[in-house]
Order: sequence, then C-alpha cells, then structure tokens
Amino acid sequence: MKALFPYIRGYQKLAAKYGINDIFQDNGGKILQILLVTGLEALPGREGNDAIDKDGQEYELKSVNILLTQSFSTHHHMNPAIIAKYRLVPWIFAVYEGIELRKIYRLESSAMEHWYSMWETKWHDTGGKDINNPKIPLSYVERNGKIIFDFSMYPF
Repeated sequence: MKALFPYIRGYQKLAAKYGINDIFQDNGGKILQILLVTGLEALPGREGNDAIDKDGQEYELKSVNILLTQSFSTHHHMNPAIIAKYRLVPWIFAVYEGIELRKIYRLESSAMEHWYSMWETKWHDTGGKDINNPKIPLSYVERNGKIIFDFSMYPF
C-alpha cells in the first residue's frame, strides 16, 4: 500500500481538477474516468444533473458493475419533480466489469420515456409515495442506447 499510495494521490489530484473531491466516495473514480473518456465536465452539487458538455447540454450519469448486478440505480426518492428533471437531459450509462470500463451508452431522454411514465404512474398509484431507487436494466440500455465508447476498440 505504501508503494501504491503516491499514485492514488495523483489520481485524486487529477480528480480534484474535475470537481471530484473524493475518488473513493460516490463512484468518484469511475465518474472521473467517464468524464475523461466523454469529454464532459462535472456539475457541482448533488441536486442537479451530473455533467455538462462544451455546448451546455447537461447529462445524467449512471454506472453499473456487471459483476454485481445487471441494472442501473436511479434515485432514492423518485418522484414527479425528479422525473421532470430527467426528461430534460440525455443519459450516459457506463458499464464496468469490476473497475474496468467496458462500454458507455448514450440514451436520449425520449428513449427513457417508458421508464418516466411507469414511475409517474407508480408514484400516483401509491398515493404520492416516493419510489426507492427504481432500476433500469442493462439489457434495455443495450437495446436502446448508442454506444459512444467500447473498450474493445480503445483498450487502455
């Protein structure tokens, strides 16, 4: 660990330049890699969208470790206000195998409408109770997304 830690500090120093304060918290290291590969910039704070491109388009970022699960987490308190925010932006889905980035997909907000409508219906049907972290299956992302990065084409 002693020999490795100077490199970890270097990784954290790079992450700080991208607005990531802790590479070990909230997928910080993976978010940094997604930002570097896509050219996006992190947006500060926890309430808004996650990233922005050079043209001002904001994005929602999600990642999954396929060694652990086959679906993407969304939001711990899904409700109409969050859904309205999600409807305004494309989504970036990063697929990891452990710590290895395999693919990144982009889905336009319109490709997510199935989920938005389903979540809204569920929220209303349960009397306005927030939905705890509904999932988006990797298979849906693979069928409906556009691959913007594939490790097999750009191995590190």
